[in-house]
Amino acid sequence: MVLFPPPTVVAAAVLEWIRSGQFLGDLLASLFRVTTGFILGGALGILLGILTGQFPVVSSLLSPLFHILRPIPPIAFVPIVILWFGLSEAGKLFLVVWGVFFTVWLSTHIGVQKVDRGLIRAALMLGTPRRQMLQEIVLLGALPYIVVGLRTAVSISFYTLVAAELAGAFAGIVYRIEIAQQNLQTGQVMGGLAALGLISFAADRLFSALAERTVWWR
Repeated sequence: MVLFPPPTVVAAAVLEWIRSGQFLGDLLASLFRVTTGFILGGALGILLGILTGQFPVVSSLLSPLFHILRPIPPIAFVPIVILWFGLSEAGKLFLVVWGVFFTVWLSTHIGVQKVDRGLIRAALMLGTPRRQMLQEIVLLGALPYIVVGLRTAVSISFYTLVAAELAGAFAGIVYRIEIAQQNLQTGQVMGGLAALGLISFAADRLFSALAERTVWWR
């Protein structure tokens, strides 16, 4: 009963969570961290992915460093993030950005390298400004790869939310799961896991629908 609560116990725990008013606050806190970290990490990943994919000098400087750092899981940074940022939101956002950035950077880097070099040379020979060439040829050519990386990063942002909310949070879905685990409230734990899974699934479906409209030619 304690280890494997029946669905009725889980449902009752979730209803009590909602009725207490804590669920909305936890949901908004977690969504803020995921959304903000995803936007920051995704934007940084796209920018540096274009630079490393397009310019060999930048790639030779940054790519080896990124490949060394990429396998380090965000949860490994929890102790040092607490030392760096204390219990502020900045540390939690750092962990989500860390998880998102490398996935988006790698997909963008590969996508830029897959763009037809002939198109780039032709654009430059015709006098196309480099900035316009990067926007209209390189970025659009790599966009299908970028979208795949961003969609993968949607799920990763929820994985890294676990590490983020273990870094001294006072609200959030994972935080509530941790409190319930400490109190042996397995119904609440299971309900929190179900909520986290459903929100992650909804975010993935929403991004997929938006991507289908944005990158319709792929």
